[in-house]
Amino acid sequence: MTQLSPALGRRAVRLAAPAWFQKYGVYTAVAALLVYNAAFTDHFLTAANLRTQLVQVAPVVIVALGMALVIGTEGVDLSVGSTMALATALLPLYLGYGIVPALLVALVAGVVVGAVNGTLVAVVGLQPIVATLALFVGGRGLALVMADGQLKQIENADLLALGSGEVLGIPDVVLIAGVLALVVAGVVHRTTFGRQLVAVGGNRAAARLAGLPVTRVLIGVYVLCGVLAALAGVLATARLTASDPSALGNLMELSAITAVVVGGTPLTGGSVRVLGTVTGALLMQLLRATLVKHDLPDSTAQMAQAAIILVAVYVARERRSR
Repeated sequence: MTQLSPALGRRAVRLAAPAWFQKYGVYTAVAALLVYNAAFTDHFLTAANLRTQLVQVAPVVIVALGMALVIGTEGVDLSVGSTMALATALLPLYLGYGIVPALLVALVAGVVVGAVNGTLVAVVGLQPIVATLALFVGGRGLALVMADGQLKQIENADLLALGSGEVLGIPDVVLIAGVLALVVAGVVHRTTFGRQLVAVGGNRAAARLAGLPVTRVLIGVYVLCGVLAALAGVLATARLTASDPSALGNLMELSAITAVVVGGTPLTGGSVRVLGTVTGALLMQLLRATLVKHDLPDSTAQMAQAAIILVAVYVARERRSR
């Protein structure tokens, strides 16, 4: 048998390391954090604390699922936080008609935002970061106008039940996030739309030449992202028991992008890692909670997250370049 020279062996290791890190790094990091907290953080792995962490990360997971679909097409959606603000601003205006009409109006707002973003990207031809930046700014402004710039308490029992209810001890918001993750995974891996999405992200020009409905796919992806962001806004409102468009969803776009990138979905498109995205969101939540438990300021958590993002992007870049 032919043996590899030491130089070729080292090169093979260098080639394999970025691929392994991008594929399994986020799971290893979560496991390491859990082991560290089990050993050095009092009461961290209790059922009550883990429940709290899952409830807090659930809206991020829901938004990140939509963001993963958009990034899979080599796009980005900076308006998800503003979409959450629009949803929370609309809820008090329509809760008087019942929970179902109010929810439908909030979700329709997500559809409209997504359709506008998708049209600007797919039809007008704007860069995704430019197209969604408009609603990033204007969407929250519109939400503040609708709410008169005021925080409004939510008293509707049906809506509040979404934030505090549970099934077999599992909070409703966590169950909803888990079901949506399964649905999105099924869409990506088991449907024609999912395969078209990945093809468009891999090479949009080739997908168009192959006869794929590129415009329809792009608009559909942004609509799904908008609906998921609006739903996250509804659930966050129910959990907080108040509608606050000035604060709800602030920096959510950055949290979602971080979860997607750290989870292994490349910014260049052509791939969507749903489980990685969910784990990436959980990693960021556990990291922040760990630092808080050890009396470190939130600014330290933000710097740690920035370092993780840089490592994830660098590893993806190294893998592509080789």
